[in-house]
Order: sequence, then C-alpha cells, then structure tokens
Amino acid sequence: MHIDIRGDGPPLVMIHGWAMHCGLFGALLDRLAAQRTLYLVDLPGHGRSRDDDSPLDLESCVAAIVAQTPPAPWLGWSLGGLFALHAALTRPTQATALLMLCSTPRFVHAPDWPQGMDVEIFRRFEAGLQDNLHATVERFLALETLGCEHAKAGLRALRTEVFAHGDPTSTALADGLRLLEESDLRAALPTLQVPSLWIGARRDRLVDPHAVAAAAALAPQSRHLQLDSGHAPFLTHADALGEAILGFLGEPSASDLSPLPLGEADAPTARRVRERTIRSTCISAYSRFSPSSALRAPSPGGGRKKPSV
Repeated sequence: MHIDIRGDGPPLVMIHGWAMHCGLFGALLDRLAAQRTLYLVDLPGHGRSRDDDSPLDLESCVAAIVAQTPPAPWLGWSLGGLFALHAALTRPTQATALLMLCSTPRFVHAPDWPQGMDVEIFRRFEAGLQDNLHATVERFLALETLGCEHAKAGLRALRTEVFAHGDPTSTALADGLRLLEESDLRAALPTLQVPSLWIGARRDRLVDPHAVAAAAALAPQSRHLQLDSGHAPFLTHADALGEAILGFLGEPSASDLSPLPLGEADAPTARRVRERTIRSTCISAYSRFSPSSALRAPSPGGGRKKPSV
C-alpha cells in the first residue's frame, strides 16, 4: 500500500473516498502540510496503490496502514471514514483522534437510519462497473459535485486528477461498494475512546448532513460542524476546512477554532454534542436549522430528493 508523506509537524493520517486517491485533496494538503506531517494513504487498487491486490476490507487495510504510520489522528473522507473509524474503535492508541469528513458509520438507508442512501444507488453503480468502469466513475464524480456552488469547476478538477495514476481496479471498486453497502459501525460509536470531529456539508447529495450530525450524537467526546459545500468540500472550501481541522487538532494558528468542552445540548438526540457556530464566509454551521432540528432525523428518505444514477 502506497503512503505518501509530506509536510512538517505532528502526524496526520488521511484516507480518500471511493474510486479516488489522496492527490484529490489538492489545496487542502498545502494548507495542512504547513503544520502537519501528512501520511496520505492510497487504498489498495486506487491511485499509486493500483497494483496492490490486497483485499479492500476494514481490518486488513487498517492493519497495513498502522504498520506504516506513527500514532496520529486519522481523517477519512466518505468511504475513507469507515477505515478511520474502524482504526479509532479498534486501535485508539494508534488512531489518537478521529476526523470524519462527509462520512458516517452507515451509508445505506434503514428503518432506524432514514438519512442513508437508497441501496439501489449502490447496485446501479455495481452494474455500471460491469459495463463501463470509466463512465461509472465519472458518473460518481458528477454526484460528488452535485449541489456544489461551483459544480462545473469542481467536476473538471476531479476529472483531471482522478485518473492521474490510472484507473482504479474493478475489484477494488466492487469491494468498496460492498463496504459502503454493508458496513454498519453505529453500535460501537458509544465506545469510541478518542475525540472526534464530524464534518457534514449542507449541499452534499451523497451523504446527508443529517446523518453526519446523528452519528456525532452517538459518539462521546464529539464535535460537529457543517460546511456550506458539496460532498468534496476540499475543492471549494479548502481554507475553511483546513482551519477547522487544525483547530480541532489544537494548532496555535487556528486557536480561534480550538475544540470546545463538551456539554449537554438542547436536543435530546444530541446529548454528547455541543453545537458551535464558526463565523466564516465559507462555513455555515446550521445557519438554516435550529439546534433541535439540526440533529433530528428527517422523515424517511432523509427529507431530500435522492440522486438518480
């Protein structure tokens, strides 16, 4: 498994999403590398790990990453969040803090998880991989930028970078979809021993921001914020996202965003989450929601129109 190392300072492990690689974090890497040593993981079958045919499952991948990285906070975007969360749950001395970026412990809709995606979306992607891998990945890129303020520019940026190291392998893509469809780590969240930051995106059309907030409410020592962006906030809000990450990690340059002590929230479902408002032109922390409605599960279907694939 290829892990690129860049930057200077305390370590931070970063893991990309489905069909991607860590080069896609783009400008966010420049922002973080000024104060952190970044360990940028390309999962098996992706990016510069394209020739790694190791199985794409949570335990074996986390074990391989741990073998190549020092104890550090772990950040996972989308699918990458499942690996980061698994590491924090099973190896808290190695994954010393958790940052979940547009990611949740369960991605698929269920009666007790109405914010999840329709499983049919994943099955359409699975079928698409059999017909045209390249076109299926590009269709997914379009969904990632759907709702983004500058969707066309974001889509161009993703298309330029995503195949920079060759196509991800069909096996890895199928395994990734299986993880997204079948994983459910919600039951373990109350046992999480490390501090966590859960970052949702108001315009996200893949991972409902209500699901991110609901997941944060299940974890002790959790913080939650919401960006006014789409599913890939590092494309459009790199500076604000970088400040929020560094603030959570306690960097002096972002002391104004340092974590708040935990307290009881007004919403019954958010007892372990304190909502904070970050004043920034790039961040909208529940500007359109009351504290109670922000963390309340929406009506079945997530209260939003599901994207068609």
